[in-house]
Amino acid sequence: MSIRQTSSVPTAAESHLNRARASIRQAQSWYANNLRKPSSQFSNSQLLKELKPEFDNLNSLLNKLDSNVIAIAAFGLVSRGKSAVLNALLGQKILQTGPLNGVTQWCRSVQWVASSKVKVELIDTPGLDEIDGEARSLMAQDVACQADLILFVVAGDITQTEYEALCKLRQYQKPLILVFNKIDLYPDTDREAIYNNLRQLGATSGEMLPDEIVMVSAEPAPIEVRVEWANGETGYEWETPAPQINELKQKILNILNREGRSLLALNTLVQAQKAQAKIASTTVAERHQQAEDLIWRYTKYKAGAIALNPIAVIDILGGFITDLALIRALARLYNLPMTGYEAAKLLKTIIFSSGGLLLGELASSLFWGLGKSTAALSSSENPLNLSTYAGAAAIQAGIAAYGCYSVGKAAQTYLEGGCTWGQFGASTVIAEILSRAEPNTIIYRLRQELSFLK
Repeated sequence: MSIRQTSSVPTAAESHLNRARASIRQAQSWYANNLRKPSSQFSNSQLLKELKPEFDNLNSLLNKLDSNVIAIAAFGLVSRGKSAVLNALLGQKILQTGPLNGVTQWCRSVQWVASSKVKVELIDTPGLDEIDGEARSLMAQDVACQADLILFVVAGDITQTEYEALCKLRQYQKPLILVFNKIDLYPDTDREAIYNNLRQLGATSGEMLPDEIVMVSAEPAPIEVRVEWANGETGYEWETPAPQINELKQKILNILNREGRSLLALNTLVQAQKAQAKIASTTVAERHQQAEDLIWRYTKYKAGAIALNPIAVIDILGGFITDLALIRALARLYNLPMTGYEAAKLLKTIIFSSGGLLLGELASSLFWGLGKSTAALSSSENPLNLSTYAGAAAIQAGIAAYGCYSVGKAAQTYLEGGCTWGQFGASTVIAEILSRAEPNTIIYRLRQELSFLK
């Protein structure tokens, strides 16, 4: 009798969530351990105070992953029916709606039991164009950063103000569905014309695909209907039709069931990467002078060692070791994670991204190093070769110093990316999720928009 065993191999979506958690925990552990270490050179207390919002952000992102909650935020101008759309999705009127502009004064979130795979939080936001609404606009921007999916609600042809708001939301690099609401107010021909205009706008500007535009009627206007009572009399009554929301609901459910957890992992990692980049850039700015001194110290050390060493091959090997040591020393100075393997990858990237400049310097150094070695070997027979040795050594030392300084300055720029390298680095996991995205999914579409991978 055979026993059938069920596979314990996690699905791709579960793997994405697990790796996202591991990535953020790795970053938390690194910064917590290194920034709190006592140092004889400088105190980290002020730096820790400046970076507290970023550490808090990493904690909240990890809590979001652990809670398995996807945030869907509705945006739009006033009176477009954002609250009504969310109420229609919920199946009950929870969020306040009304005929007056600006009914929604503050952001409000409600839970929506929509999928067994993830939890959903619907977020209602104030109108983006309200008078004296600068504070509300900033609040909406904060919501956009945290949202995993955005619903942009319009009620007709897009105005210039709406188009500008839509473009601004696109900058947050989040999946977006354009919701054409209040379609019950338009005759069929007008409704189709507006829908085609929206599709053409998306195709022309490249802002969205046709299947990212959905028509709904979240809160249809009452209509007068003829009724006949039991006594045979007839009359008229006002009746409110049911919301036309099924297409939007089904589209959201398809996204949640097919790629919800991967989308949650991706968007959380994008936010974590931004937090880590902020930590890195703040630290780099704080330690700027120490970094300059460190680069110059390694530059002088490399130049002196190469000038005194008579063997060309050892010059090249020693130069690489010095450059690697400089990169790791800078990483330690900035309290950023960097293994020897990652330092070697970064050095390789710097050399090959220099447009051949550093490769040319390396070839020149090798040429003069061979000349120096030849002069050293023949100096016992001809003392005049000592001057040749000295000249070659000076030239090679200058080349080595230039190369070391260039590597150090380039490493500073790369290190501003923060804790993003390695198996669980944010960039690594993000690239993995995007590379496995199937065509015709929202994540596949996002591959074209995430600028840090271009």
